[in-house]
Formats: sequence, C-alpha cells, structure tokens
Amino acid sequence: MDIFETDRFFMKQALEEAHLAASLGEVPIGAVLVYKGIVIARAHNLRETTQNATTHAELLVIQEACKKIGSWRLEDTTLYVTLEPCPMCAGAILQSRVPRVVYGARDQKAGCVDSLYRLLNDERFNHECDVTEGVLAEECGKILTDFFKALRERKKAAKKARIAEITEKDGARN
Repeated sequence: MDIFETDRFFMKQALEEAHLAASLGEVPIGAVLVYKGIVIARAHNLRETTQNATTHAELLVIQEACKKIGSWRLEDTTLYVTLEPCPMCAGAILQSRVPRVVYGARDQKAGCVDSLYRLLNDERFNHECDVTEGVLAEECGKILTDFFKALRERKKAAKKARIAEITEKDGARN
C-alpha cells in the first residue's frame, strides 16, 4: 500500500470514531494513533458526555497511546484526525513528540495547524511535525456539516414547540 492509500485507510478508521461521537450527540471528530502500521489508540470527542473541555479526540488518543507505550514520547507514530487540531490539541501533539499528523477537514475558526496558526511547523518549538492535510476532507467536513445542520434544526423545532406551548397556555387563559 502506498502512503496515499495508507492515509485513506487510517482516516476511514478516524471517521468511524467520528460517527461514534455523533451517535452520542458529540461533535463528530475522531482520531486514531498508528505505530508502525498498527492502530494503538482510538478516540472520539467526549466533551458533552464528560462536561470537560479537554476531552477532545486528539487528547484522549494521546493519553491512551502513552499508557499503552509506557512513555509520554510518541515517537514513530502518526496521528490521524478528522478535523484540523485546535491550539490545545496542537500543543499536546508537540509535547508528546508525535512526528506526523494527518487530518481531514480544515477548521477555519480554531485550526492551529494551517488555518489560523502553523503551530506544528513553528521552528521556535523544540519539535515540529510532518503534516498532511485534506485526506478524505470531503467526508470529514460533511459529517460535521450534517451534524451542525441537524443540531440547528433540532434547536429551531424546540423553540417553535416552546412558543406554541406558551401561546396555547396564554390562549387558554383568555
């Protein structure tokens, strides 16, 4: 398998994690960490479930991998994540010495790999990452777009139902 096929193969696994997140009502972001061609950790966002701002897919996968390897240094690994990492996750990637990051969709509002900042390729840090962007970008972006569209529709329907309930109660009083 060439690198392009390998990246697509592992990104599909990250997308599976994103689908798991969506099924829990979480923002659908998934990640897998690969060591010498083997997935050693997988995770998806759990921020809503845990009510903890730090339970992003990338942080959870890094924590799981560190436990399995028995080291905070994740050398010889590749992180696959469906959305461009935020500043918090980019920092954890640098601190854990992940040498390669592959992501799907760009995050124009919080992405710190290419969109807003280039933290993983800033020579001022003591570690830099090889970055590949856009692997299965359409699929990675679509799951997020569909999730937020459905969320907006649910909120709109709930608001409409509340207004109808209030109107009905007020009409009964008159």
